Amino acid sequence: QLQASGGGLVQAGGSLRLSCAASGRTSSSYATGWFRQVPGKERECVAAISRSGGSTYYADSVKGRFTISRDAAKNTVYLQMNSLKPEDTAVYYCAVDSLRVGLTNRADLYDYWGQGTLVTVSS
Repeated sequence: QLQASGGGLVQAGGSLRLSCAASGRTSSSYATGWFRQVPGKERECVAAISRSGGSTYYADSVKGRFTISRDAAKNTVYLQMNSLKPEDTAVYYCAVDSLRVGLTNRADLYDYWGQGTLVTVSS
């Protein structure tokens, strides 16, 4: 199972850190992605980290503001979000790709998903 947490209400320019804790048959040592979704839009990958942690992906909209990282000892992947904007408001999900060695931003290739955590950025 994947447990996402850390969402909340923050003012524009503020920061939040999301956590994705893995347990059971899932493992944060797999490639892990953070996605977000707003009503009426497709789920978007904002960041992903490879199994080794050596490769990362960021959507253009969050580059320079968001950082994905992994703590293997805690079996947890984090998404540090700085300089938040109102357009970052969404439900954020973490997901694991247990099948591939490489890194992907395609939601349909991730096979384990956590529940969402709501991030609301006020202007």
